[in-house]
Amino acid sequence: MTREQKDNLFVLVKSLSKSEKRQFKLYVGRLGVNEDSKFLTLFNILDKLSVYDEAVILKKGIVKKQQLSNLKAHLYKQILISLRLNPSHQNVRIQIREQLDFATILYHKGLYKQSLKILDKAKSLAIANEEKNIAYEIVELEKIIESQYITRSLSNRADELSVQAKELSQQNVIASKLSNLSLQLYGLFLKTGYIKNDKENQRVTNYFNDRLPKYDINKLGFREKLWLYKAYLWYSFLTSDFLASYKYASKWVGLFYGNKDMIILNPVFFLKGNHYLLEALFYLRQYEKFKETLFNLEAVTREKWFPADDNVDGLAFLYIYNNKFNLHFIDGSFKEGLPLIDEILERLINYKDRIDEHHIMVFYYKIASMYFGAGENKKCIYFLEKIISNKSLQMREDLLCFSRILNLVAHYEAGLDYNLDVLIRSTYKFLIKMEDLYEVQKEFIKFLRGLGDIYPNEVKREFIKLHKKLKQYEDDPYQSRAFLYLDIISWLESKIENRPIDLIIRDKFEASLLRK
Repeated sequence: MTREQKDNLFVLVKSLSKSEKRQFKLYVGRLGVNEDSKFLTLFNILDKLSVYDEAVILKKGIVKKQQLSNLKAHLYKQILISLRLNPSHQNVRIQIREQLDFATILYHKGLYKQSLKILDKAKSLAIANEEKNIAYEIVELEKIIESQYITRSLSNRADELSVQAKELSQQNVIASKLSNLSLQLYGLFLKTGYIKNDKENQRVTNYFNDRLPKYDINKLGFREKLWLYKAYLWYSFLTSDFLASYKYASKWVGLFYGNKDMIILNPVFFLKGNHYLLEALFYLRQYEKFKETLFNLEAVTREKWFPADDNVDGLAFLYIYNNKFNLHFIDGSFKEGLPLIDEILERLINYKDRIDEHHIMVFYYKIASMYFGAGENKKCIYFLEKIISNKSLQMREDLLCFSRILNLVAHYEAGLDYNLDVLIRSTYKFLIKMEDLYEVQKEFIKFLRGLGDIYPNEVKREFIKLHKKLKQYEDDPYQSRAFLYLDIISWLESKIENRPIDLIIRDKFEASLLRK
C-alpha cells in the first residue's frame, strides 16, 4: 500500500473551510505591506495543490530551497493565529486564557487594580466551568499582585487566597492522580490487551488498587468524577467485567447529560463516554439500550448548540458509524446494513487527514464482516486484503489475527480453493508467531493444521467436532471475547445446518429477546 507524502502545513491548509481561508486572507491583508508577502503566496500555492509537492513550490521561484522551511514555519504560525481569532474556535477555555493574558499584561504595566479585577472575573468563570488548573494559575497570580498592591483588607485577602489555593491544589492533585491512572490503564491495555486468565486478573487488580488515590466522592467535582469513572471503566474493560464497564460508562455519560454546559465545553469526552457505553452494551448484547443510546447520541450531535469543529466532527462520525455497524451485527441484519458501506467509504475520503489509519483499518474489518454476514464473500476478501497487505503501521495483533482467519473462511465460503493450502499455511504461520493466543484461536489453529488431510465427505464431521470444542468457551469470561471479533460458532452452525450465517445469528437474537 503506497503512502502519499504528508506535510503538516499542507494538511493544515487543506483542513481549512472556505470561511477560514477568507478570514486568513483578511487577517494577512490588515496591513497593506502583507498583500504581496511570500507566505501569502505560499498559502495560495498550497491551496491549489491536490498533493504536497515541494518541487512545484520551488519552481514558482518565491523562495530558495534552504529558506523554504522557515517560510513554511512562519505561514503555519500565521494560520494558527488567524484560527485563534475566528469566532467559531472561541470557547470558554480560550476566553479564560485570554483574560489571564490581559491581566498579566496589566500587571507588568503596574496597573494592579485593573489586573485584579479581570483575574477575579476569570477565576469565577474558570471554577464555574471546572477549569481548575487555570483557576489555580489565576490564584497564584493574584497572590503575587496582592503582595505588591497594599490595601487594608490584605490580611483577610491573604487568608482567602491561601485557602482557595490549597483547595484547588488538592482537587488538581486528585484529578492528576486519577487521570494518570486512567492513562496508565489504557497504556496497559494497548500493551497486553484484555486479560486471559486469573493470574493476569490479579496482576491488573493489584496494579489498579495500588495506584487508586483515596477520595471522598461527595467532595469531588465534575472533573474529578469524570477521571474517576474513566479509571474504573478502563479497569473493568481490562478485566472483561462488562457489567462494571456499563456501570461506569453510564456514570460518565450521566455527568454530561446532567450538565449541558460541560457537553459544550468538553464534546470530545462526551463522545468518548458514549462510545464506551455503546461498546459495553454491545458486549452485553443489550439491543434495546444500545439502540436508544445510539439514537440519543446522534440526536445530540445534530443539535445546533452542539460544538462543531473538525476534530469533533471526525470523532462523531467515527463513533456513530462504528456503532451503526455493531447494531446490525447484534441482530444479524447484515443485508440491511450494506447501504451503510458506500456512505462510510465516501466519508472516509473526507476524513482521511483526521482519522488515523488504524481506525480506517477497523472500518475495513467491519465492512468485510458485513459483507461476510450478507454472503458476499469476494467483497469481504477485498477489504480484508487491505488490512492484511498494509505494512505501513503497527496494528493491534487481534485485528490482524481475525482478519486472516476471516479471510481464510471467506475464501472457503467463496469456493476459492485453488490456493487454499497456501493460504492455510500462511495463516497458520502467522498465528503461531502470536503471543498469548485465546484458546479459541489455538483450537482453530489445530483445525487448520489438519484441514488439508480431510476428505470432502468428512468435512461436516470435523465442523461438528470443532463446534463442540469451541462451544465450551462461549461463556468463559476470559475466552468469550474472541467470538465478538468473529462469530466462529455461528459460522460452524451455518455449515452444519446448511443455512446462511445471517439467519443463524438472527434466530439467536430473536430467541434472546424472548428470554428477556
